[in-house]
Amino acid sequence: MDDSSRTPLFTFGVVSDIQYADIDDGCVHSNQRYYRNSLQLLRNALDTWSTSAVKPKFILQLGDIIDAVNKKNETSAQALDTLMSEFSSSPIEVHHVWGNHEFYNFSRTALFSSKLNSSTHCNENNGPQTGDIYAYHFSPVPKFRFVVLDPYDMSLIGREETSVEYSNALTLLKQHNDNEDTNLPPETEGLERRFVRFNGGFSKEQLDWLDSVLTLADERSERVTVASHIPVHPSSTTPLSLAWNYDELLTILHSHGSVVCYMCGHDHNGGYHRDKDSGVHYLILEGMVETPPGSDAFGTVSVYDDKMVLKGNGRIADREMLFP
Repeated sequence: MDDSSRTPLFTFGVVSDIQYADIDDGCVHSNQRYYRNSLQLLRNALDTWSTSAVKPKFILQLGDIIDAVNKKNETSAQALDTLMSEFSSSPIEVHHVWGNHEFYNFSRTALFSSKLNSSTHCNENNGPQTGDIYAYHFSPVPKFRFVVLDPYDMSLIGREETSVEYSNALTLLKQHNDNEDTNLPPETEGLERRFVRFNGGFSKEQLDWLDSVLTLADERSERVTVASHIPVHPSSTTPLSLAWNYDELLTILHSHGSVVCYMCGHDHNGGYHRDKDSGVHYLILEGMVETPPGSDAFGTVSVYDDKMVLKGNGRIADREMLFP
């Protein structure tokens, strides 16, 4: 359908896995990474959004804003300041998702007191009651809601080794992965390969909270997009990038008619799947850090009353996502 004559209800920008570091290009898992170039690609995206005739309502940054190598080089704060300075140069509000590289660089406590804590944009205390789960929701316009989830709530990453959360996560991981280095997948095929240290999952408390948020959205006839860092649908990604308890999250998403889309990063190759039963779209954004100079990796989503239309740049393809 030609939407050139239609005005969207609103638009928003989306980008993932910037993983900036002020170092030379490198190769990780046979994939080339352009650490410095990702800063220029972010500038390209911000410039496009800032000069657009219809400015985005907000930007979704889907996690891994700076690379873990910054921690090793003791440049985490400097690298983050560089990126946040770029985002601050734009008048558009940014909602930051936390990924594994956020936790490689900073403690959970430090992240809550940083500029990456986007829940401060909200005027109400609308996250889980525990206080140390980074999850919240917001409504940019009536009848549309966005939910940000914490995919490392249940994980070894970002949890103190003396904590109950760390102990429980380690027990779960070791039940499925007996490698000494648990960043290496278990020697098996299929979905069991998701049990690696650089993945994580969602606690029961966070899942219960999400269920309550979506129940309210159902009652209000809202359209809900869920944003996180780790993929949750097996048909959208490889097992190595999948959340530990993806199945529990899928059960909740598919039980609420308000849910239209789940957006994330983590798998730098990108991915997409539409669930045939629920009609929910599962979209994975290509990683900016693995995008070579001369290309781009960001998208602008136009939202209508019946669908969302992704206009991709560079590695990211255009996509029409009809609402269920």
